[in-house]
Amino acid sequence: MRKLALAIALSLLAGLSFTAVSAQAADTPYEVLVFSKTAGFRHDSIAVGISTIQTLGAANSFTVTATENAAAFTTTNLAQYETVVFLNTTGDVLNAAQQTAFQSYIAAGGGYVGVHAAADTEYSWPFYGNLVGAWFLSHPAQQNATITFEDRTHPATAGLPATVVRFDEWYNYRTNPRSSARVLASLNESSYSGGTMNGDHPITWCKEYSGGRSFYTGMGHTQASYAEANFRAVLLGGIRYTARRVDANCAPGPTTPPTTPPPTGGTNVTVQAEAFNAQGGVQVVANSGAVGGQRLGYIAPGDWAAYNNINVAGSRSLQARVSSGGNGGTLQVRTGSQSGPILGSVAVANTGGWNNYATVTTNLTGVPTGSANVYLTFTGSGSPFDLDQFVFVKS
Repeated sequence: MRKLALAIALSLLAGLSFTAVSAQAADTPYEVLVFSKTAGFRHDSIAVGISTIQTLGAANSFTVTATENAAAFTTTNLAQYETVVFLNTTGDVLNAAQQTAFQSYIAAGGGYVGVHAAADTEYSWPFYGNLVGAWFLSHPAQQNATITFEDRTHPATAGLPATVVRFDEWYNYRTNPRSSARVLASLNESSYSGGTMNGDHPITWCKEYSGGRSFYTGMGHTQASYAEANFRAVLLGGIRYTARRVDANCAPGPTTPPTTPPPTGGTNVTVQAEAFNAQGGVQVVANSGAVGGQRLGYIAPGDWAAYNNINVAGSRSLQARVSSGGNGGTLQVRTGSQSGPILGSVAVANTGGWNNYATVTTNLTGVPTGSANVYLTFTGSGSPFDLDQFVFVKS
């Protein structure tokens, strides 16, 4: 299946300003599948992202097939592609048979490139979580931040400056991938507001997993990203690495975390309500007024949602952004299970309509000292309320 060619060790345009992004030597031609199905928020940058990858392919010996049809994920069809790019996918995009086919493809040496919201995808599929390296947790408003390119030997980062300031939507992740992947670039959390990873904030990484190669970058939310020469170089290097047209050391370390100290007093942890790991009864609902364009909706009394490995240590209170055009109800914060101990609860009243948001707060007691699986449970009558996001407040 794999078109294994002898890899040529290259420094990708080393020392240049990256006004162009093409390989220094022609690769053996190959095929790339770009998959952009969304079952949640849809990025308006997907179309320009596809066009950019097609342009990179025309200059670098690969042909792009772009699809949003998950039926492409069969063993036979995937075999023709050297790597598959998940371009701003969201939600559950593959059924069980398609997941099995993709897992077999990776095991046979296939490649995976995840771009930005690829980390906001397939939360209930552990294989995918390990492949991408870390799942999305939350994000602040779009803003400039300083990126440190920790490893500039990988083809995706060779020749890039040591640091660069750029504008994007910066994801916080549920776990830190540093222990299982080679971190190529990280964010300086002191350069922007809203980072929640305690000063060690990977944003681009690579790894070998289950027989295949994986590359992920958290950049690529905005349309403007795809016109940036540096970002295009990152994309191209990730594609070439996962397609086995160039080799790189993607074992964890020896890169070390940046020296930016974590904020004192603890960092608030913001969680998008729709980014649950498990649920009972609730649904993800699109809403233009919600952060990220989605919220937890159609909540009924007795429903619940679970969020794994949330850093709750030091949390004093919980703030929730809610809306209600119904009877209102009560939000309960628990750990361990949907019937576990209650850390706090808060009444939610009618906010004047389903598109009118309000913030409610409850103090917390009995908070675990580390990370915990958090369960939100809902009581009331009729249609109580919708939930956009919630914040564990530590300062």
